[in-house]
Amino acid sequence: MNSMTQGRPLPLILRFTLPLLLGNLFQQAYNMADAAIVSRYLGTSALAAVGASSSVQFLVIGFCTGICCGFGVPIAQTFGAEDLRTMRRLIFHAMALTLGFAVVLTTACAVLCPQILHMLSTSEAIFDGAYAYLLIIFLGIPFTLLYNLLSAILRAVGDSRTPFLFLALSAFLNIVLDLLAVIVFDMGVAGAALATIASQAVSGILCWRYIARHVPVLWLSRENMKFDGAMARLMLKMGVPMGLQSSITAIGSMVMQSANNNLGSVYTSGFTAGMRIKQLAMCPFDALATAVSTFCGQNLGARKPDRIRLGIRLGVLVGVIYGLLAGMLLIFGGRPLSMIFISGDAADAPVLDAATQYLRAMGFFYWVLGILNVTRMATQGLGYAGLAIFSGAVEMTARVAVSLIFVPVFGYAAICFTDQSAWVSASLYIAPVCAWCVRRITRKIERQDAAALSEQP
Repeated sequence: MNSMTQGRPLPLILRFTLPLLLGNLFQQAYNMADAAIVSRYLGTSALAAVGASSSVQFLVIGFCTGICCGFGVPIAQTFGAEDLRTMRRLIFHAMALTLGFAVVLTTACAVLCPQILHMLSTSEAIFDGAYAYLLIIFLGIPFTLLYNLLSAILRAVGDSRTPFLFLALSAFLNIVLDLLAVIVFDMGVAGAALATIASQAVSGILCWRYIARHVPVLWLSRENMKFDGAMARLMLKMGVPMGLQSSITAIGSMVMQSANNNLGSVYTSGFTAGMRIKQLAMCPFDALATAVSTFCGQNLGARKPDRIRLGIRLGVLVGVIYGLLAGMLLIFGGRPLSMIFISGDAADAPVLDAATQYLRAMGFFYWVLGILNVTRMATQGLGYAGLAIFSGAVEMTARVAVSLIFVPVFGYAAICFTDQSAWVSASLYIAPVCAWCVRRITRKIERQDAAALSEQP
């Protein structure tokens, strides 16, 4: 286990970020493998079937990931404060609550799957394939929650390397299973979905076995396994807002995708290819933001506001620099990158043009994500998940407004600028909010330290 309460902040954050980044890249490899293999061997119509529900997948999977990250925040804080007894009790409550979420989410999503696809304006030509793919992904929600919870717990105590190793293994397994299911067994898009959830199950089970065998600080005794309503409410207070923040953001993406689906299968396929590349390029932002969040949580527990302030500044700086470099790649390399999913044949040229247009427009604003992701996750890591959730609401409002007002007038050109409007709007809210949270925590710690000094004889 690794404490981030001592040592130079930037090397600590970057060392923590690297395994997270590689893990996020392998996580995206699930989707990339599905899209690339489906497109190459089943055609662009099958790619549209896989991508037609990507926004709702982001909503559900984002909620799962968010609540697990939220559960990790108080665990990181108690680990930083060296209160291991409370930390283990928090871990038990995180596990119990996650089990409950797994049952409710899996049941609700599986039952409502057809209605969700109709709501997204999925065309009849691809509806059956989209339904088969999405239903299987929904049935794999328990495995998604298992991996994300256990990896969040390991990251909370400073171990970002182990979750990455298991995720890397399962990503490789996913590619192999994809090829077998789609090419050898001719299972279509359903086979790609089965490969994905089977691989996620492997990564979750490996994390479980590793903790059971090698991480005694996380072992629970019977004393730790007593349900406490107040502690459950604390965990829900952290987890649910973080889950909702991701889901609220995804609602805007669903409206955006519905508007895009109405433009026809060419734009649906082009958007799907561009979205996959966008998500891959976003991995460093997510990894860096998670590292800064853990850094803030541990140093809050250790009562070190100066380190918190410095960690956030360094995180934003690194994020903006990466965003500028990644944006240039999307602007000038969007077309060759899109050819990972789309052939260069004349028949697919309109799809390739649509994907290239989407990526080029996005590249000019990619640096904004360095500010948005780091300050939002830092705010959450400091325990202000309720404030951070409004950044998701701002993103949703911006996406919905552009999708409903401008897409009917300007068509796909408006789709290409929808994300950027959301990023800029949310950043204008969350950056000053994060600064306010740091000032408030600093004053609180200073008052408590002054009071403790005055009470000393």
